[in-house]
Parts: sequence; structure tokens; C-alpha cells
Amino acid sequence: MGNQVDKMKLSHQSYAEVPTVDPNGLDTEEGPRIGVSYIFSTDDEEQEGDNSNVDGADREPHTGTEQKHYDKSNEVECAVYHREECIYEKSVKTADMETYSPEILLNKCKAGDLVEFVTTGQCPHWAVYVGDFQVVHLHRAEIKNSFLTDASQGRRCRIVNELYKFKALSAEMVVQNAMEQVGAKDRELSWRNAECFAAWCRFGKREFKMGGEIKIGKQPYRLKILMSDKQSHMLEFQSLEDLIMEKRRNNQLGRTSVVQELANHLNSVWEINSDPLSDPITAQTAQ
Repeated sequence: MGNQVDKMKLSHQSYAEVPTVDPNGLDTEEGPRIGVSYIFSTDDEEQEGDNSNVDGADREPHTGTEQKHYDKSNEVECAVYHREECIYEKSVKTADMETYSPEILLNKCKAGDLVEFVTTGQCPHWAVYVGDFQVVHLHRAEIKNSFLTDASQGRRCRIVNELYKFKALSAEMVVQNAMEQVGAKDRELSWRNAECFAAWCRFGKREFKMGGEIKIGKQPYRLKILMSDKQSHMLEFQSLEDLIMEKRRNNQLGRTSVVQELANHLNSVWEINSDPLSDPITAQTAQ
């Protein structure tokens, strides 16, 4: 008969709820905390309606007048490591993290570029620029070919080719990868979110696909969240797609909320550690 599992979502509201090696939810040994595994989760990155299909007969014109709020200072800075190798790094202090209106970004884009749309309180949305003012992106469980200005839906945007450190495919291959998937939807999809899809198009690595890695043994991926210039917090994951889900959750929350969440968690760990009746616990804050 086999095991049948209905589509469901696994999520957590705070770092106190992130699964750890201890069934009581406490760190009992030194080293990074274990990150949550989003086994069946998909991104709910956008709740607004979509009118961005290039070929959609019933598409309403995009007005492009209402700009959504974006606060650069509230972006979460982080780095991703696979074993000892840094494979992703985001610092909002660098010049290439500057954001633009969609109309201005069109003058900077080249076919094969990765584009990120950002606004406060939402997961970033990623797309592949394929030329002729158009992008291909995963939106609402379908791969769509849209005008960049429509796909932005009022958000600021930037080119993010350099966030991931993998070697990129040729621009022609990136565009081909994207265009070949247009129209795929629901169970045909191999990616959990727009970032995984766009990154797969550019780098061609199976790690961005659902089930692209076997989740057994030691967690080889680490997400380093920068809390301040002198403090950081580390989480471990068994797969890159699980790590990306947590990274995107942090981006949606924003830096202020993430830092507060981590501080609350670490304070509770220290309180437990100071209890003479409790077992020794190490707070995982990198100095």
C-alpha cells in the first residue's frame, strides 16, 4: 500500500522551537544548533494576486505606480558554508547590494542574470532575466514567463549573480534552463521556491532541487547569521534546500526580529545553564 502523505507545511515560530539533537529542545553539547528540516514545506512567498504572465490572455495591465516599503538596514546578513567552504555570502554594506526600481534595473540586466525583488515583510522573490524585458520565475506553484516590471509587483530589485559562489553556466545555458521549464506547475515542479529555481537555472546544481541530496548523517551545511559586528549565530542543516528555507524565513522576518528572536533564545539557554539543577548547556554564540 505504501506510505501516503498529504501535502502539508512544517514551520516554527521561534528558535526555541527549532529541532535539536535533544528531544526536549535543548542543546546538550557544543557546536552549532541543528536547523529545522522543512520536509514538506513550500514557500508562501507572495499572497497577492498574480497578473504577470506574458502570454496570459486575461492579464490586467500592471500600473507600476505603487512602490512597496523596503528598509535596507533591516536585511539579515548571513553566510552559508558547505563543510569549510563558503558558498554564499550576503552583506548589505557592499555596493552590489544596492536596489533599484524595475525600470532602472532593466538598463543593467543581461540575459542570464539573477534578479532579486525585495520588500519589507516578504520573502525575497528571485527570477532569471531572459532578455527582451522579461524574466522566468517560480510564482504561485508555476514557472512563468513575465515582464520584469510586472514580476516586481512594486518591489525594489537588484542583480544577485554573486551571492552564491558556485561557477555559473553560460548565459545561453541559463536562459535555456529557464525557458524549458515555463509552464511547469504543481507536482511537475522540482523546486520549493523561486530562489532555488533561479539558482538552479544559473548554476545547474542538483542541490537546489527537492530531494537533490540524501538527508542522512552529519549536517554538512551551516548558516551563519550575523547578529552584530562581533556576534553571530550558527545553525546546521542536512541539505541546502532546507537551509535556504530557513534563510528565507529570516529574510521575511527582518534583521530586528531575527536578532531579538536569537537573543531571547540565547537568554533562555543561559538561564537554564545558571540553574544548579540543570545539565550543562552551551550557548552557541560565536564571538
